[in-house]
Amino acid sequence: MGKIAVVTDSNSGITQEQAKAYGINVLPMPFFINGETYFEDISLTQEEFYERLEGNDDISTSMPSVGSVTDLWDELLEEHEEIVHIPMSSGLSSSCETALMLAQEYGGKVQVVNNQRISVTQRQSVEDALELAKRGKTAKEIKDYLEETKYDSSIYIMVDTLYYLKKGGRLTPAAAALGTLLKLKPVLQIQGEKLDSYAKARTVKQARTIMIDAIKSDFAKRFGDVTGENMHIFVAYSKNKEAALDFKAQIEAAIPGRVVEVVDPLSLSVACHIGPGSLAVACAKKLS
Repeated sequence: MGKIAVVTDSNSGITQEQAKAYGINVLPMPFFINGETYFEDISLTQEEFYERLEGNDDISTSMPSVGSVTDLWDELLEEHEEIVHIPMSSGLSSSCETALMLAQEYGGKVQVVNNQRISVTQRQSVEDALELAKRGKTAKEIKDYLEETKYDSSIYIMVDTLYYLKKGGRLTPAAAALGTLLKLKPVLQIQGEKLDSYAKARTVKQARTIMIDAIKSDFAKRFGDVTGENMHIFVAYSKNKEAALDFKAQIEAAIPGRVVEVVDPLSLSVACHIGPGSLAVACAKKLS
């Protein structure tokens, strides 16, 4: 086994099957549905989740238990010297804070990365960590790099319905009612730790254009890379893979020479708050 073990959670969108191929461990996020506990990609599939969500079941997100985290670390440290642990953004869940606290008992052997990422950009952090480990970097060096470059990524998400944002208390009822009345398709932004409103679109078509323009603008203004040559581009979606593949083709036509590398379902923790029918485009700077 290698010197460094990489751990993440299912918010990265990495399935248990993919985790085996990567040679990493993915902690499944727990969900309470009508008071019962389910684990993402273990006892809860994407299909079942949306069925329950749209069936108006009572769904809330939780975080991996302390025991499941420390048991995994203890097991991995029997075969590895160090661990790089990459949880979802601390701004969106307290699982990062908990992991940081637990790691204090491990004498520096567990490096918890607080790099404010989720979904496809969190997946990229995992891939970068694996590559850096291959290059012989220590767990601390990997953590430092991932935290220094945490803002080298963007996510823009079009929400198909405001119902779930309102339900989760992320929107005032008045704003949700107005948006629903006007049939708005809000575009939200995740940069760093917050889910912010970015723009309001009237149609899905307009929302897609807004998102592509936003990413192109980030390439030029934030990353100084007009052509996006040194950027990874991803698409994420909730329950609408065909629309996501169509969006991928549209992005590739709008940014010549660039390929959308990953088309992933959004992790269920995000989908819980924004509901089905969402589309997202994201980018992250490539490792130098």
